[in-house]
This record gives sequence, C-alpha cells and structure tokens, in this order.
Amino acid sequence: MSTAENSILGLKMPTDPRWADLASISLQDILTDHAFCEQKAATQCISLIQHYAEREELVTALSPIVTEEWGHFRMVWAEMKKRGFELGRQRKDEYVNLLLQHEPKNVKEEERLLNKLMICALIEARSCERFRLLAAYLEDEYLKQFYHKFMISEAGHYHLFIELAECYSPKEKVRAAWQKWLDIEEKVLAQLKPRGNRIH
Repeated sequence: MSTAENSILGLKMPTDPRWADLASISLQDILTDHAFCEQKAATQCISLIQHYAEREELVTALSPIVTEEWGHFRMVWAEMKKRGFELGRQRKDEYVNLLLQHEPKNVKEEERLLNKLMICALIEARSCERFRLLAAYLEDEYLKQFYHKFMISEAGHYHLFIELAECYSPKEKVRAAWQKWLDIEEKVLAQLKPRGNRIH
C-alpha cells in the first residue's frame, strides 16, 4: 500500500510488501486465518449489539454488518473447499489479543464503547491494508480480484466504526482516541514478527 493510501487509513506502520510473497506460499494458512477473522468479526458485532441493545444507531448500523461478515466467511470457506483445503482449528490472533490488552479498564461506559469501536475500526483498517497487498501482489489472478473486493468492504467497515463512534462522542474526542490507538497498534506490530500465514 502506498504512503498516500496508508495516510487515508491513518496507519503508522505500513506492512512490508514482501508479506504478500510469504502469504502466496501459505495460501491455505492465509485463507484459514481469513475465514476465522470473518467469523470473529461477525461475533464481535453481535456482542456489541447485545451489550448496547439500547443504542438504536449502533444496532441499526451493525445488524447488516453481521450478515455481511458471515457472508464473507462463507465466501472464503467456499474458496477453500474449491481448492481442497480444510478449515482446521481456529488459532489465537496474537495481534488482536495484544490490542485488547491495552483496552482501559474501570472507565465510564461512554469511554468503554469508544475504545471498543476504535479497536474494531483499527482491525478493519489493518485488514483493508493487508487485503490491498494481496490484491496487488498475489500471482493468482482470481485471488487478486477476490481480495480486491474484500479490501473495499473492509475500508467501508473502518469508516462505519469511526462514524458510529462520532454518534456517541464528540468528533474531537474520537480523533484523539483514534490517534491513541494508532500509536498503540504501532507498538503492538513492533512486538510481532512478520508472518505470512496470518492476516494480522
């Protein structure tokens, strides 16, 4: 992803394009990890709807995303079956787990919701960046188009979570929180070794 594209997402540490080369020789692992990422995205949206059921804007915005994310899982699973790949067992997402370790505890509910929405936006933004690399650098032409569609979708989800946060917090506060989480993510990525068999 170019510097300009990264600046749109706000990400501070661009992924080395060579990550896509590693991914290309670990397609089963990448597709497996992607499938579980889509599952977890749907589950996270359901969890937010359950926990904040009284917030009409959130429920309205995230209800179709649950359906979309599960549809994405089905698309990835269909691609795996077509290639003779098995789904296997879900693996821990070290990237997400490290982000969650920075989620503040014992804060007011408004701030708790803001942080949760920022984490969701961040994961979607990073996924968008990684899908962009797969769409640009994979040799498999079908998968390049496959991941281009996912890139567009994740960009939309990233914007949705930011806009949803602005429904419940002042824009200035959302911008400050987003910058804080971008700094956190930069430090998290610095702890992780480049892995071509994971989306994150």
